[in-house]
Amino acid sequence: MTIETGRSDNLADLLRTGAAALTARWVELAAAPLRGRLSPAELERELSELYGALLSGVDSGARDVAAEPYAELRGQLADLSRRRARAGFTPSETAIAVFALKQALFEFVDRDDAQGGLREVVVFSQLLDALGLQTFETYAKAREEVIDEQAEQLLELTTPVVKLWDGVLAVPLVGTLDSARTQVVMEKLLEALVTTGAAHAIIDITGVLAVDTQVAQHLLKTVMAARLMGAECTISGIRPHIAQTIVALGIEFGDITTKSSLADALRHALRRSGVDVVAADRRG
Repeated sequence: MTIETGRSDNLADLLRTGAAALTARWVELAAAPLRGRLSPAELERELSELYGALLSGVDSGARDVAAEPYAELRGQLADLSRRRARAGFTPSETAIAVFALKQALFEFVDRDDAQGGLREVVVFSQLLDALGLQTFETYAKAREEVIDEQAEQLLELTTPVVKLWDGVLAVPLVGTLDSARTQVVMEKLLEALVTTGAAHAIIDITGVLAVDTQVAQHLLKTVMAARLMGAECTISGIRPHIAQTIVALGIEFGDITTKSSLADALRHALRRSGVDVVAADRRG
């Protein structure tokens, strides 16, 4: 946003003359909505740095927040927005860091001893509006990054690869399978096969809510990838309604071994490994 003014030094003089009073009032106004979530010392440090960078930009005579004299201020606002977004502050609590200065200036110029005039106040108001918009945009982008990071972390946590026995790994799946999650399953399983040298892998879908053609294709790709690594792969946890769905969709698992439960799949893997599972004699 570009703002034209008559005398470019009036606004700078106003900000320089009232620096102490404006900064103090700005901190006071910005602190109220935060309800103690940020210490007064930290808030004062942040806003004092912003005020200095803002004064430097205004003092240059430029009134376009995208201009080079405002580069430092834009960087500081971006850092502040990211910190607030990651700390869980709301957009309003973040934007107040900019807009509270507008009210502080209005109060300042209303005093009898204040210098400057209505034109400078309007110019400054427009400048702060542009900066506030940039703050909100940076905040929104930072929140999206936080959400994406949390989604990735959750994906990692909900897709564990566990060792059930020597040479036997299992991937218990819960929830919904999609392309992104299946890719994570495949990567983690293949990495575990390489690390452990396991010859058997079990993909347990007991916790999967539904299986459609796409999900089945994802499972088949994962099984084929495990086979290429030299491991036999078994799919377990196929419940009755999922079995009916698979049949109705005409999905063919070919020669892939399937079991109704994880216990059955483990027993199968152990037998293939030459281990016999026998019930203990309790009569004695």
